[in-house]
Amino acid sequence: MKELHFKGNFWNAEITSTTGYDTIIQRLNDGKKTCKEIEDFIKARATIEEKYGKDLLNLSKKVCGLSELNTLKRSLDVFKLQIENVGTSHIQLAQTLRDEAKKLEEFRERQKEARKKVEQHMEAFHKQKATQYKKTMETKKTYEQKCREKEDAEQTMNRNANTSNAKQLEKLSLKSQQTKMAAEEADRMYSQNVSILEKIREDWQKEHERACEIFENYEVERISALRNILWTHLNHLSQQCVTSDELYEEVRKSLEQCSIQKDIEYFIDLRRTGDKPPAPIPYENFYSGQRPPVVGRLGFLGGRRGPLPNPVDTESDGIYSTVNDPTYSFVRQ
Repeated sequence: MKELHFKGNFWNAEITSTTGYDTIIQRLNDGKKTCKEIEDFIKARATIEEKYGKDLLNLSKKVCGLSELNTLKRSLDVFKLQIENVGTSHIQLAQTLRDEAKKLEEFRERQKEARKKVEQHMEAFHKQKATQYKKTMETKKTYEQKCREKEDAEQTMNRNANTSNAKQLEKLSLKSQQTKMAAEEADRMYSQNVSILEKIREDWQKEHERACEIFENYEVERISALRNILWTHLNHLSQQCVTSDELYEEVRKSLEQCSIQKDIEYFIDLRRTGDKPPAPIPYENFYSGQRPPVVGRLGFLGGRRGPLPNPVDTESDGIYSTVNDPTYSFVRQ
């Protein structure tokens, strides 16, 4: 199938008409508007990404699991750290999107300036063509009028050739000669203007074809640019999803290392209060002679349980002492 191009499909039979050219210009203006709309869309998306990223950073700073211990504590710290990283990545994405929008803005301005030169050149041709056409039509009208006057003078002279005296015939002959000369001059002016118009028309036609080719190239370039920019835009968004998932995967890996039994045992080792329950409280009859001697309450309890031992620092007291990762260190709160 034969390809269609601007230069073969935007003409008009009327020499002064600019319908085809105006149609192309309208298409280019609509394209420029689309570029601006997509540019604004990407900027708006960048604003959303930046706000979301900042909100995630603020969220990652909130207290979350401060009282937790051991492997779950570690997983919660990794969770907060990766949420912070996700927030940072969204802020970086926002800047990337703004850079893309800037490129589109620069492209739009370049096309605008390039178009302006061609349009000004073509507008001058249109004005020149319209002016010369008007002038040619005026000289044509004058030429036709002079020809009619010449014919009338000749017919009048012929009708009176046998009835008029010599003086009248001389007068009619003089008028015929004058109208003939006027008609010939009008013919010369009309023919000259037609030639000038034809030269202008030929030049305009060449420039119109050239402008059509330039404008078609602009349109091809614009569509290609928008297609590539949107493709890149979606790639950035897809990459953000991949990046977020990779960061979340770090949290999942940490949760896989979270041992329920280890955390239970660690808490017990760290905070145990004793392995013996309190002894039964015996019934003591006030009137029974078998009552034990009266002593202070603390002394009585101390006799049964003994004093609370002093704490001893050991290597097992560290918060993450049971995490099987020698490279792991405290994560900030």
